[in-house]
Amino acid sequence: MREDVKGWFGGERNFRLASVVTVLAVLAGFVIQYAVGGEGVPLLFWPLNALFIMVLAALLFLLGIAFRQNAFASWLGGIPLGLSLIFALVFLSLIGGFIPQGVASGNAVLDRSGVNRIFSSWPFLFVVLLFLCNLGLSVVWKTIPFRLSNLQFMLFHGGFWIALACGLAGASDLQRLIIPVYEGRASSQGFIPQDNRMVQLPFSVYLDDFSIEEYTPRIVLYDPENDRVLPGRSEGLAEVGKGFRSEWPGFSVTVLDYLPHALPGPDGTPRQADDKQGIPYARVRIAAGEVHSDHWLNTGSPSIKPGVVQIERYFLVMFPGTPRVFRSGVVLKGSGGGTTAAELEVNKPVSFEGWKLYQMGYDEKAGRWSELSLIEAVRDPWLPAVYFGFFMIMAGNALFFWKGMKQGELL
Repeated sequence: MREDVKGWFGGERNFRLASVVTVLAVLAGFVIQYAVGGEGVPLLFWPLNALFIMVLAALLFLLGIAFRQNAFASWLGGIPLGLSLIFALVFLSLIGGFIPQGVASGNAVLDRSGVNRIFSSWPFLFVVLLFLCNLGLSVVWKTIPFRLSNLQFMLFHGGFWIALACGLAGASDLQRLIIPVYEGRASSQGFIPQDNRMVQLPFSVYLDDFSIEEYTPRIVLYDPENDRVLPGRSEGLAEVGKGFRSEWPGFSVTVLDYLPHALPGPDGTPRQADDKQGIPYARVRIAAGEVHSDHWLNTGSPSIKPGVVQIERYFLVMFPGTPRVFRSGVVLKGSGGGTTAAELEVNKPVSFEGWKLYQMGYDEKAGRWSELSLIEAVRDPWLPAVYFGFFMIMAGNALFFWKGMKQGELL
């Protein structure tokens, strides 16, 4: 960004003009936004968005080379305009941070002005375009003629330009879908929540198995009259297990035996079972002074009634533990017919044919017996370009610190 500008575009006028142009760009954007009824900027999709970025970059390169000494070009790539545009971006970002985005406010003026969709609004577009021009010209001037001393500037600002331009231009090509698939079935359709519609996918997902691992259950006292849970005071073991003890006013509960996965036998006594079908059972001793009694508690399932014990107007219950891990064993079939087996977990996505698949959710009412798995599919073809820009920024920062260390050694 240049400072050596003379005439109308130089000196104090430079800063004043930059501020005026920035304000006018924001105001013009809001006027257009209001005039079109609050509709955002029409998005460009591939390949038009890529073509737009390439044309913009080429025009900035030619402008920077052919009109290097031009007063207007110098002002457009100068520091005053850059600072003014940064303040405008901060202002618009603050609007987007304080006003809920994508939600109608109920105020016709605010909705038509686009403040509830500020990052796809006309004022945001005008400011970003001016900022890309400003930043791009400064990169061209530092790049040609090439000097090694300008490498840090080129990496940082060039990377910033690439990340910003590709991130905004590629936002229209970002696809985020929810794939509902049932155990033992395949699905090749995804749901778009924003549009409330289903779309066809270029691949299919077969759910071979869905499983949930839960934390240890809790033994609590339930007050049905006030609909509240009364946790007891426990000592020793923090989790329910053999030897666990908890106290309430007037009585105590001790776990004599704990079966994490069990089913009732022919005589009603729980027996060990596989972890897929079994449910937690706990044999507890309820003691009130010298009087005690033994009972079996269980968390219940769709086919087994929960085992509870009534104590006066309360109920001693064993609540199921919250989900610790839930995963989907899937088979992915691509457009070419090839298949890939994979396991999806939360925060452990799987990449497949340009898509990232995430374990998103399940039927929470059914709990660990859910046969429904919700898988999020995300495709962002512009992400590598954005990452490339970020890596350039990191390289520029590294070079900046390295040069600072070298200078420190010389001192």
